[in-house]
Amino acid sequence: MFKVTQKDKKRYVLTEKEDYIILEKIYELEKSKLSSEDKELVTLIRTQLERGWRTPLVTFLDKLLKKYSA
Repeated sequence: MFKVTQKDKKRYVLTEKEDYIILEKIYELEKSKLSSEDKELVTLIRTQLERGWRTPLVTFLDKLLKKYSA
C-alpha cells in the first residue's frame, strides 16, 4: 500500500477502495514527466476526489467549450 499525504487526507473524500486506487495512480503519474495537457487532466482527476467535484468539472468544461467555440 502507498502512503497518502496528510494534505490529501484532509482535502479528499476517500471513502471507497477505488478512491485510493485513483489517488495511487495519480501519485504515480505525477512522478512522470507529463505533457501540459496530461498535467491538466491529472489535476482535473484529482478534483473528482473532492466533495465539491462538480465546480472544477464545470470550469474545465467551460474552458474546453470556449476553446472549441471560437
